[in-house]
Amino acid sequence: MGSDPRPAALIELSKIIVSERPLRETLSHVSEVITAALPAAFAGMTLIDERGQPVTTAYTDEDSPEIDAAQYRTDAGPCLDAWRLAHAVRIADTAADGPYEAFCAAAVAHGIRSTLSVPLCALDEPLGALNLYSHEVDAFSDDDVELALQLVEVAAVVLVNARAFWGERELNLQLNDALSSRAVIEQAKGILMARNATLDADAAFDVLRSASQRENVKLRDIAERIVASRA
Repeated sequence: MGSDPRPAALIELSKIIVSERPLRETLSHVSEVITAALPAAFAGMTLIDERGQPVTTAYTDEDSPEIDAAQYRTDAGPCLDAWRLAHAVRIADTAADGPYEAFCAAAVAHGIRSTLSVPLCALDEPLGALNLYSHEVDAFSDDDVELALQLVEVAAVVLVNARAFWGERELNLQLNDALSSRAVIEQAKGILMARNATLDADAAFDVLRSASQRENVKLRDIAERIVASRA
């Protein structure tokens, strides 16, 4: 029998030294460690920028900010409630009737059937939320929720330490960079849809993602190339 990755995840998070890698890489590593310890396909970290707006700052899969965009656009979604209400929000089946209609529709379009969002809080300060996504219906058990809450307690300490080391200005720069990435990807999707009337937003994203994987370059770079070609 293999070793349980869950205690190892707590240890791994507690060993993170924020000065060893850039801020975005640190946050991505936190997301990767938590994803590996839970029945999640991928994860995304939502933080709040200086204007009070949610931003998916770090993620383990490009689908994460795509799905999150739906809840930011409608101001309704599980990670927003996890952040605002400071408790875990679990969606057992994104295809079933329930709240967060736009978010759930986006999740289903990307093959996600259940989600778990847990708040990132430090010293009673709401920092954001960590969002976990699964391709399976009802993937997250009560034990998974409890573990996720334990993991984000440590993750929040890492985030506070990273913010203290790198400074509030650097964190805001990272948040603004994440917003810029989303903007250029949305622009590229619009260009692709204008070129091919059979493409909707999800299909256009699939084109970008396939090109990114095929050429082994960042999805943002592919998007920037498409935007530049139109100039």
